[in-house]
Parts: sequence; structure tokens; C-alpha cells
Amino acid sequence: MKSHSDEQSVSLSLEAKALWIEAAGQCDMRREVLKLPGPDEVLVRTLYSGISRGTESLIFEGRVPPSEYERMRGPGMEGDFPFPVKYGYAAVGVVEQGPPELLEREVFCLHPHQDFFVVPAGRVTMLPLSLPPRRAILAANMETALNVVWDAAIQPGDRVAVFGAGVVGTLIAYLSSRIAGTDTILIDREPRRASLAASLGLHFTTPEDIGEVADLDVVINATASPQALAAAIELAGLEARIVEASWYGDRSVALPLGGAFHARRLSLVSSQVGNLPVSHRARWTFARRIAKALDLLLDVRLDSLISGETPFAELPAAYARILSRPDTLCHRIRY
Repeated sequence: MKSHSDEQSVSLSLEAKALWIEAAGQCDMRREVLKLPGPDEVLVRTLYSGISRGTESLIFEGRVPPSEYERMRGPGMEGDFPFPVKYGYAAVGVVEQGPPELLEREVFCLHPHQDFFVVPAGRVTMLPLSLPPRRAILAANMETALNVVWDAAIQPGDRVAVFGAGVVGTLIAYLSSRIAGTDTILIDREPRRASLAASLGLHFTTPEDIGEVADLDVVINATASPQALAAAIELAGLEARIVEASWYGDRSVALPLGGAFHARRLSLVSSQVGNLPVSHRARWTFARRIAKALDLLLDVRLDSLISGETPFAELPAAYARILSRPDTLCHRIRY
């Protein structure tokens, strides 16, 4: 027989399902019990989440170096690196319980792939009323792209090249191209990405067809390829800025820092979304940045960055295939 306290604990909780990476190349769905939200918390019913192929591939393959175990912990993550971990950071849902101003509002939250979750109210950001939740899964990628553009210090009239027509690289080029007077080119070894670039009004070329592109003001690498980074160094003009926007996990990278690298006084800088750039830190907060990222997603053409959709129930069986497909951009999970 259940005691009164047992019945009360059941009534104050609900069951959720979440994707867990159990070992290298293995994932499964786990059930967990959620406590109902407290006064400053929200219960979110997930509508969609997005798979961030680059980062999630490294985690799925167990390629997070021990030195980065703590820094790579995402909001809402459970478990410990290397395995098992519950990971992901692009969830869009509806607030079912919480403060009146958030109740029944569609929100974005940095959270793993899970059908229901409870988080502090300050962790969710309301979607602009005109932004479809199915596109809002791009918010984390747009936030990263915005941070890269800030780190790159792109100015009106600059000549800019972005290596890598994945989601983040394409969004970087998209933002750069909207700065007055810039001449931005998106470079990728896959010719089929030309149609993606064209859909966003971007200039595109492959590394083999770069031709006369040279003497650039800013070059950004978003490929996680050392060959692309070496090419970026070659294209940079005198005292140009080269921004490394990709993460290599546990891989070491060799760079051509001989030749004219020093004579051209090149700057090689990293960009990582975990910190705001010094140029913005006095005025911007993480909350302001993610809100701006959501505003920047109002362009309907950005739907072209979502390359597929899978029901949440089928995610454990499909996850490895989604990550391994070279044509995957942002893959949407439907709940």
C-alpha cells in the first residue's frame, strides 16, 4: 500500500525521456523523473531540438580531451565525460508551468535532447512572435556566428573569406555579407554547397577555384580542417586577421608559420562562444546575445540550413547516421 507521502511525491513529479550517449558510437533513450517546477522555475514541453553536428560528433566519438571536460559541460548536461553523457544545446519548446509572463510562450533553451525539462526561468528566452519554433533551433549556431563576427572585428568595406559552408560558417558569411560594403566569399570543398550559398545571396567558391581571391582583410576558418586554416593564412593580406572558429577536440594541428607569416604581421586568434569578446563585455550579457541571435533568425531563407527532420522516438537509431552524413547541416528533431 502506498503511503500518503508516496502518493504526494508521485503527484509532484512527471516522467521525461532523454537521449544519452552511453559509449563511443552508442546512444539510447533513458527515462527520468522530473520534479515539478518551483516558484522561479519553468516546465518546458519540447517542440523541436537541433543536432549540432560538429560538436556532437566529437562527443559521440569520445574525442573530448580530459583538459576540456569541465569547460565542455553544457547547460542541462548530465553524466560525465567521456561517457555516459546527456548532451545537446538547441531546444525549443512551450512553457507549460512557470511565471505568468512565460506561461504558454514558445522559448529557446540551451538543453540536451529531452521531451520535457525543468530549468530556472532565467535559462529560457522567449521567441520573437514572428519566429517559427521550427527555425529557432538555429539560435545556438547563430549565437556562435555572431560571436565570431565580433571576434573577427569585420568593418564596413572589408574583404572577407569564410572557409566552411556548414551551419556556423554559412551563418558567419551571412552576417558578414550584411555589413555595409563588405565583400564576403564562402569557400567549401563541396561544390553542392553552392546552392545553399545562393539561397542566402552569398558568393561561393571551392578551394580549387579560388583564383584571384587574395590580400584579404579578414579570413575565418569554420571547417575544423588544418588544410583550410593553412589556406586561410595564404589568403590573408598584410596585418590581416585570421579567426579560427572551429574546434579540433583532441587533435593536434600543424600550421605553416614560416614563409611570409611573420613578414605580413598576421594575427591568428581563436573564437569560442563560451565567453563574450572583450570589445562587448562591458555592455552585453549572454541573455542579450541569445535574444539578438533569435532576432537574426527572422529571415525565412535561413530554413535552407535545416537539412532534415527525425521524430524524437527514432533518434537513438538515427543519431549515428545523422552525424556521419556529410550533407547534414542542422538536423531537426520533432517531438
